[in-house]
Amino acid sequence: MSRDILNEFEQQRTAPRYKEVPVTTGMVVEDRATGFCGDVVKITVEAVTLRDRAGNHRHFRYKPGGFLVGGKPVSLIRPATNADALAATTRITNSGSVSSARPTPARVARASRIWVEGKHDAELVEHVWGDDLRELGIVVEPMHGIDHLVEAVAEFQPGPERTLGILVDHLVTGSKEQRLADQVMKASRHVLVTGHPFVDVWEGVRPKVIGIEAWPQIPRGTPWKDGICAALGADPARFWPNLRNRVQSFRDLEPELVGAVEQLIDFVAPSEG
Repeated sequence: MSRDILNEFEQQRTAPRYKEVPVTTGMVVEDRATGFCGDVVKITVEAVTLRDRAGNHRHFRYKPGGFLVGGKPVSLIRPATNADALAATTRITNSGSVSSARPTPARVARASRIWVEGKHDAELVEHVWGDDLRELGIVVEPMHGIDHLVEAVAEFQPGPERTLGILVDHLVTGSKEQRLADQVMKASRHVLVTGHPFVDVWEGVRPKVIGIEAWPQIPRGTPWKDGICAALGADPARFWPNLRNRVQSFRDLEPELVGAVEQLIDFVAPSEG
């Protein structure tokens, strides 16, 4: 009978507690996921808008420990005149965003899209960021590979109201993935390609969620997923669903993956005002 390493390495989890800091305009903060740093120029119930030294503006949702103030991780909170009322009507999603506790229907899907390389990538993004994406009306679609990325993007016909974000595995300097990313972004400013350095999205999950210090090294030429299951003695049919379900929030993912997805969401999200 195959082992189930996920059960063997069951462990206690305690989420780190971060100091809560009321956000104010003019405060200088840094988003931990992306490294974007600037002063706060706008505060809403869901997010803050930062302006960097070059005058660029970006919106960031509130997340536990999601920002640096004075070099220390903190949870920014929106100043409220009635904190109890606010707490009663909000909740924290898996991505760390503040959302209404009352059920709200998903928005009608917008023309903008986020593409990811495969089914598992799409499932993981939905698992962590699904609440945010439904509120924004953004659909995530698997591409099943990027060999025909240039043609697919041209067929999509990106534009100002039809932006496209693409998440790519193994996006490293000099790679085929980087070459294709540069090509499609050069063709249209309404396309953003981000990625992570991992061979497969499984590797973007922190190994501590199954009780190991690091993912096993897989020999070149061996399919990564097959090699991982063989090295861990895990059942390939059960490993991914169990691994995905062990992810409780963005804190269980590597920062390179979190930052890449957050950039895409910010890019395809409808602009305010």
